Amino acid sequence: MKIIFHATGGNPDHWLHSLNLALPQHDIRVWQEGDTAPADYAIVWKPPAAMLAGRSALKAIFNLGAGVDAILQLGDALPAGVPVIRLDDAGMGIQMAEYVSHALLRYFRRFDSYEQQRQAQHWRFLKPFDKQDFPVGILGLGVLGQRIAHAIAHFDFPIHGWSRTPKNIEGVSCYAGQQGLTAFLQASKVLVCILPLTDDTSGILNRENLQKLPKGAYLINVARGAHVVEEDLLALVQEEHIAGATLDVFQQEPLPAGHPFWSEPRISITPHIAALTLRDESARQIAGKIQALQQGQAISGIVDASRGY
Repeated sequence: MKIIFHATGGNPDHWLHSLNLALPQHDIRVWQEGDTAPADYAIVWKPPAAMLAGRSALKAIFNLGAGVDAILQLGDALPAGVPVIRLDDAGMGIQMAEYVSHALLRYFRRFDSYEQQRQAQHWRFLKPFDKQDFPVGILGLGVLGQRIAHAIAHFDFPIHGWSRTPKNIEGVSCYAGQQGLTAFLQASKVLVCILPLTDDTSGILNRENLQKLPKGAYLINVARGAHVVEEDLLALVQEEHIAGATLDVFQQEPLPAGHPFWSEPRISITPHIAALTLRDESARQIAGKIQALQQGQAISGIVDASRGY
C-alpha cells in the first residue's frame, strides 16, 4: 500500500518513525507540493487543499486527532466518497481526564485562592465548598466527554452531561438537544466544554448561554477556542457572574500578547496542551484500522461531514 503523509506544524521524521514501525510493509512518503502520484491512504493533520483535491482513488483519509473541524473546512477539496476517519482516543482521553480533574479540584479545593494568599504572605483558612453544591456539567458526551465523566465520578461530584442526541450513561444526569440545553446549564456549577466544533457549536458559550450558569460558576474549556465568545466570558468574569475559568484553547493561538485574558487573574491559561496526540499509539490505531479496511471489516471513527464530527 502507498500512503501519503502531511502534518502541519509537526516534525515528519518523528511521525514517519512511528508509522513505519506500525506499518512496516507499506510505502509511506511525505507529501510535497506537486505530488500527484497514486496513493491508497492519506494520513494528515491540517492538510493543504492541494494534497487531497482530486484524489478520489484514496480508500480513506486518517486525521491525526479527534477534532476534524480543520480538515472539514477544506469542503469541496475533499475527494467525494472518500471516508475521513478520526482518532478514537489514542491516549487523549486519559490526558483530558487528568487536565479537567486538576482544574476542577484546583478550583473546588480553593488552591487558586490559597496561591493568591501565598503571594501576599497571608495565612488564612478559607471555608471549603460543599461538593453537593458543585454539580459538574460536561458539554459533549462523546468518547472524551465520557472518559472525563468517568474520571471525576471517583470524587463524588454530581455529574450532568449534554449531547446533541439523547444518551444514557450510568452516573450522569443526561440532557439532550436544544430543548435540554438551558436546564443543563442552569444545573452546572462547573462547566466543562469538550464539544466538537461545528457550525451549530461555534460561539455556543456566549453571554446568553453563560448567563444561564449559576452565579459563581466556573468554566473549563478543553475543546476549541471558537466555542467561547471571549469578550462575553471576560465581561461575565469581571461582573462576577462567572467566578473564573481554566482555558486551554483560544480563538487565536498563540494567544496574542496584550490579550485581556493575560491580565485577568481569575482566568488560568495553558497553551493547548490538555491532550497531546501520542504518536506511537496513534500509529498503531491507524495500522489496525487500515488492516480492518483491507479485510472489509467495519471500523469506528468515520466522520459524518453533515454533522461535523
